[in-house]
Amino acid sequence: MSVANGGQGNAASENHNQENMLSKRGSLKLRAAASENQENLPPKQLAGRTVLGPLQNNRRSKTQNQRGTKQETSQPLSCKNEDFGKSCYEKPSTKQPSFQIHLDDPDGATCIKKQQKMVEPVRLKCISEESHLINNAVAQLRQPLATIDIPSAMDVSFDSLMDMSVAEEEGKVPDVNEVPEYAAEIHTYLREMEVKTRPKAGYMKKQPDITNSMRAILVDWLVEVGEEYKLQNETLYLAVNYIDRFLSSMSVLRGKLQLVGTAAMLLASKFEEIYPPEVAEFVYITDDTYTKKQVLKMEHLVLKVLCFDLAAPTINQFLTQYFLHQSANKQVESLAMYLGELSLVDSDPFLKYLPSQTAAAAYVLANHTVTGHSWPKSLTEITGYSLEDLMPCIKDLHQMHLSAPQHAQQSVREKYKGSKYLEVSCIDAPTTLLLN
Repeated sequence: MSVANGGQGNAASENHNQENMLSKRGSLKLRAAASENQENLPPKQLAGRTVLGPLQNNRRSKTQNQRGTKQETSQPLSCKNEDFGKSCYEKPSTKQPSFQIHLDDPDGATCIKKQQKMVEPVRLKCISEESHLINNAVAQLRQPLATIDIPSAMDVSFDSLMDMSVAEEEGKVPDVNEVPEYAAEIHTYLREMEVKTRPKAGYMKKQPDITNSMRAILVDWLVEVGEEYKLQNETLYLAVNYIDRFLSSMSVLRGKLQLVGTAAMLLASKFEEIYPPEVAEFVYITDDTYTKKQVLKMEHLVLKVLCFDLAAPTINQFLTQYFLHQSANKQVESLAMYLGELSLVDSDPFLKYLPSQTAAAAYVLANHTVTGHSWPKSLTEITGYSLEDLMPCIKDLHQMHLSAPQHAQQSVREKYKGSKYLEVSCIDAPTTLLLN
């Protein structure tokens, strides 16, 4: 009995060991199959794996990168993560995956391929025939043409005015502002919009903590910022317009006035410049007085107050219109631009004038200072402003021009001392105006 029982026990233990071996083999096969399926998946379908391009300027250490690769297989990464949020939208790397999934051809695809192989010789034959016909036609076209009898009265020499005008028109760079057929409509639209985007003239009286002199210091600083980053003059005009419109509706403490100016310059740069400075640059020019988050919050607030209406006509735009209608020499243009920017610094009394009026007064004063002429009749017909209508603004602008060397803010004057603007700020203003 003991031997029999021993034999049965050995048989049972062998059966149990075989079952364990089978179960282990089965589990290994299942694991291998699972790993193969997981490896055969495309890169984006793997659990939580982010496909990164070439890493450049990465500040993380190698150990952190290794930790990240270990965690990728165990924990899924969401696109909300700050480190990997950008990589979720990047293109996958050009490296080929270890395994590629080949899809079977659909039914009938092999038949189509065979038909295509049969059609190819016929197509080649047709193409060869067509190329032969084309070559014959080209050979006929290359034959010399018959002579044409030209009347002696017709001048076809290269010195002809007709030929030279065509060559000049082809080589001339077109100007987007030179559209005579739309000039009147453009001017009318700008005149309508300047009224809608006009700041309140006496808003500074309602400001409890800032004054006109503080605003002048801010505008003077923005002129230096524009020169430092080589921004367009239009960007400066737009920024000052945004500041005045914002201050017309919101009371600001003096500690936040520079923040308003920074956000306004940032918005104007985004609107006007091709490559505007980054937010970090504007934080840097404030000597880190404000943080990047504060600048962006203020930008959001300025946009809300302005109702996202950023296309405001400026003095610079009206001066461009006037110079297109009535051409002037470069010195008159530069001096008119200089007087226009001087009017930005002092809100009193120039906020009570429309940009079109200030631009017209700057044109009259510059033209009179350089050439002795004043306001041409062509501009009177287009703008509707007579010389008498412009006289109050001309007198204020002339007084400001006389006192410019003694003004506390000198950035505009230093800007127009450069050769780019023909050093027009060094021109002495006439003591008396004798306008005709």
